[in-house]
Amino acid sequence: MSQKSELKYTDFKSNLSVRWCPGCGDHAILNAVQKAMANLQVEPHNVAVISGIGCSSRFPYYMNTYGFHTIHGRASAVASGVMVANPDLKVWQITGDGDALAIGGNHFIHLIRRNIDINVILFNNQIYGLTKGQYSPTSKRGFISKTSPYGTVEDPFRPGELTLGARGQFFARTIDKEIKLSIEVMEEAARHKGTSIVEVLQNCVIYNDKTHEAITDKKFKADRTIILRHGEKMIFGVDNNKGLVMDGMDIKAITIGEDGYTLDDVLVHDAYSPHAAIHRKLSNMDFPELPVALGVIRSVKDDCYDESVEQQLKEVQAKTSITTFEEMVNSGDVWEVE
Repeated sequence: MSQKSELKYTDFKSNLSVRWCPGCGDHAILNAVQKAMANLQVEPHNVAVISGIGCSSRFPYYMNTYGFHTIHGRASAVASGVMVANPDLKVWQITGDGDALAIGGNHFIHLIRRNIDINVILFNNQIYGLTKGQYSPTSKRGFISKTSPYGTVEDPFRPGELTLGARGQFFARTIDKEIKLSIEVMEEAARHKGTSIVEVLQNCVIYNDKTHEAITDKKFKADRTIILRHGEKMIFGVDNNKGLVMDGMDIKAITIGEDGYTLDDVLVHDAYSPHAAIHRKLSNMDFPELPVALGVIRSVKDDCYDESVEQQLKEVQAKTSITTFEEMVNSGDVWEVE
């Protein structure tokens, strides 16, 4: 018997031409997802990629898997139905900050609350790209766009804070062009049982170019971001000489060896802690006060909706003598109309 060949990332590429703008961060995310799926060695026919509306939602066309390009804001609802109907599938939901957090916000939070075993990749470019440059739920206060010519007067959603507020058990963050890190967190998300949210800080070269440049530029990235890994000290900086410590109820960035701080004072990341308070603080960190947290911030086991439904169905079926739809509709109060 011939041995089954190992899957490669090219096995997850469709034969369609990728039609995103040259330089768009979506290209890198697509590459990272395909490589992560190859590393996970899940057969393409066991994967379903569900999307809503937006530039990111072209994603299913470029994947050699099952796919469903749904309607605006409804990817979470459709993905939930797919997963509950066929728990053996590996379901990935592709969405943007507008699609997920505006019209799809209600579905998004209830997907997380139910903890359905779906991997959500949230492309965050802080703009509506497909509809040509309106501000989105993650655009910064004061942001000037076609729908806010004098600057927005709203405070944005923080996807991590929203996820944890909806009782999310897995949240990670990466950057579009950091492909190695993206692969790492996407693999972790896939292995997590329950809803996983991966926020990707993504660049739109046409309508919001360089929106994340303050932290993604190679000259500053090491000092303005921190990659968190479970069990490791929260250290960052070009020389790995900076760290995070608790200062009362707040997180504080320090330089190791200065002001009396030593390596022993630096926090150790516990992604598996059931207590969300520290994870919320880490996910909310922002430059210039603190480095932006990347990597897996929270990963906690909890009951999954789809597993609970499947178990409940088995328990009900074991207790009933009804085996057909006709028997079911005739099992209660029935009457004939003449």
